[in-house]
Amino acid sequence: MTTLRFKTSINCANCLRAVTPFLDAEASVEKWSVDTNNPDKILTVEGANPIPELVMKSVSQAGFDIEPLAA
Repeated sequence: MTTLRFKTSINCANCLRAVTPFLDAEASVEKWSVDTNNPDKILTVEGANPIPELVMKSVSQAGFDIEPLAA
């Protein structure tokens, strides 16, 4: 399982509801969560081989900012 982390602008329950269909539709993502208590609103994505560009595209399409965190 590979884990990717991103800084986002997803910061509340309504934001989570908005982004859920986009991330759930991404085939390379098996599990995801957002730490809305962290100032950087960290999105953690897990999967067999999640593709960072597709995760970023999904979140952007939902209307949120996203950038990868250094490993």
